[in-house]
Amino acid sequence: MRAVLTILALIGLAVPRLASQELVDYRGEAYTGWLGRKVGVFVDSTAGMDVREVLSRGHFVPSDREVPNLGVSAAATWFRLRIVNNGTVADPVLLIQYPEIEEVDVYALAGDSVIDLAHVGQRRPQDLRSQSSPLYGFHIPLPVGRSADLVIRLRSLKQLQAPIAFCDPTYFHAYSTYRTFWVGAFIGIMAVMGLYNLFVFFSIKDRSYLLYVVYIGLVCATQLSFLGVLGFTLLPVSNWLAANSSLVLTCATAIVAGEFMGHFLRVREHVAGYAKVRAAAIVLLLGCVALVVAGFRITGYNIAQIGVGAYAVYQFFIAITLLGKQSRAASYFLLAWSMFLIGVIVFVLKDKDVLPYNAFSNYTMPVGSVAEVLLLSFGLADRINILRREKVRSQAEALAMAQENERIIREQNAMLESKVQERTRELQASNDHLKRTQSQLVNAEKMASLGQLTAGIAHEINNPVNFIASNIPPLRRDLADVLEVLQGYRSLDRDEVRPAVSALRAREAELDLDGSIAELGDIVRSIEEGAERTAEIVRGLRNFSRLDEDDLKLADLNEGLRSTLTVLTNQLRETADLRLEFGELPAVECHPGKLNQVFMNILNNAVQAIASCKDRRRGTITVRTARIDDRVHIAIADDGPGMTEAVLAKVFDPFFTTKDVGEGTGLGLSIAYSIVEKHGGRITVESLPGAGTTFHITLPLRQEARGRQRA
Repeated sequence: MRAVLTILALIGLAVPRLASQELVDYRGEAYTGWLGRKVGVFVDSTAGMDVREVLSRGHFVPSDREVPNLGVSAAATWFRLRIVNNGTVADPVLLIQYPEIEEVDVYALAGDSVIDLAHVGQRRPQDLRSQSSPLYGFHIPLPVGRSADLVIRLRSLKQLQAPIAFCDPTYFHAYSTYRTFWVGAFIGIMAVMGLYNLFVFFSIKDRSYLLYVVYIGLVCATQLSFLGVLGFTLLPVSNWLAANSSLVLTCATAIVAGEFMGHFLRVREHVAGYAKVRAAAIVLLLGCVALVVAGFRITGYNIAQIGVGAYAVYQFFIAITLLGKQSRAASYFLLAWSMFLIGVIVFVLKDKDVLPYNAFSNYTMPVGSVAEVLLLSFGLADRINILRREKVRSQAEALAMAQENERIIREQNAMLESKVQERTRELQASNDHLKRTQSQLVNAEKMASLGQLTAGIAHEINNPVNFIASNIPPLRRDLADVLEVLQGYRSLDRDEVRPAVSALRAREAELDLDGSIAELGDIVRSIEEGAERTAEIVRGLRNFSRLDEDDLKLADLNEGLRSTLTVLTNQLRETADLRLEFGELPAVECHPGKLNQVFMNILNNAVQAIASCKDRRRGTITVRTARIDDRVHIAIADDGPGMTEAVLAKVFDPFFTTKDVGEGTGLGLSIAYSIVEKHGGRITVESLPGAGTTFHITLPLRQEARGRQRA
């Protein structure tokens, strides 16, 4: 219905007020060319006037350009024109060939009526009935032979030009298809280059390729934004993004371009201060985006144009500098960057009216971007060859270095082997010396134990010997008395028997011969007891030492403990009470003499520990034995002062002693530990300060084959 009303309205006569306007005579040609010189222009600085206010108060001035350049302004610009359709098509297309327009309004006049034909743009909601593609093309329902008056309003806070033309629908469709094809080709080239370099990045893990992939994506998006494709696509999402995508993407592209250049050309290694300039550029460009977000769009747009241009020129001169330093990558970058800069310069000169608005100046930047991407891809591909050559060279250097290292290692090994042999001889000599020293120390410990043993034995044997020695004088006296009387009886004559017997009997009474005979029995028993005690001590000593037994034998460990206690009787009698809790033990396969040495070392330490108590009290030593499965367990406990944790940790260490200097070698418990270990047994100790000490010895009943060697 609206289309019908529009057609009817456009059939009306022209408004007399527009009679002086130059007429656009459309003769059905496919494309009229730009009609800027045939339109009137009015600038609404407030950007708030509607079409009726403009028609009533606006003063339209004829344009002197085929493509009016409106620059960067917040104002709205109005155009009016009259067209007469002398062709063969009833609906010619009004074509505005500038994709980045934020507000486009098209009106038709019919008498005093104003008909709305289109209200579109990047800051307007998408209207697919009025605009079905990124191109601004509007079908004007104008019958053949009729004329119409059109009013067009354009506004954008970015650079704005007004290339206005008419064409037939067939041309518009073909132009739209042609443009879509080349846009698709542009996207395809960019996508192929991006995927190729992404594949290379995953292959060689060089960050330059990843940055280049991001750069390609941003360049592609930026050019699509300038072509209006991205803005048209973003309209359903966000009008703000559609209107500002070109500025935001331009700043992002410049930032990534600087980062890519720094890695690709290794600028930091050759140009001082590049990092500071790059940081300043990033701050400036991000500031421009912030201004746009804050609502200062024109200020942000103008500063961004200056900043991006200056940064691009700076990068160009950096590439020239690196080219002078024989950088192969710089030659590719300089050529590619030159192509891009040419496109940018032509685009900017077109915006500044230095160059005319045409297909060349309008599409140079996308073409330059494609050339730049291709040349930089060639440069990155060449970088692979350079990296390959460097890798081959580094491999050759590494091989040479490895061979040199191998030679050095062989020499070092020979030297090391010589030193090892020399050191081995020294260690062998030290080891022999250590063994001799250890043997001497063990012998010293044995001598110390032997001295202690000798003192005890001397004291023990001295008692029964004293029994014998003290009984010899009375024995000699009593024997002399008995012999004297006996000799008297033997020397008697028969004739003298009676008087002599009387005299002898008087002598017997005088000598108390009966008492002497009785005393002889006591003396003999005393001598017999002393002899038995001496024999017992000798037997105990022999059982303790077992000097004649070097092979494994079955022995009674209870008997071994008794013989050891016999040797230590003197020390025990003076220091501690003895408590024996012997269990029934089977014969144990062992070296009895060496185990007796273990018992003596532990018991002697117990006696000395009790003797060292400051309270001088009489202590108790408890010895327990028991059989547990196929092993025997011996526990020797004392109620002496005990040991601290620090002493417990070192109690079995060689040469460790808590005695004063000269009173012990520190080898007694170490030797005991070694003897028990060689028997396949285990010796442990429990002790607390003030609570006494207990040594636990566990021994197997039978020795394994490996334990049948001499302990």
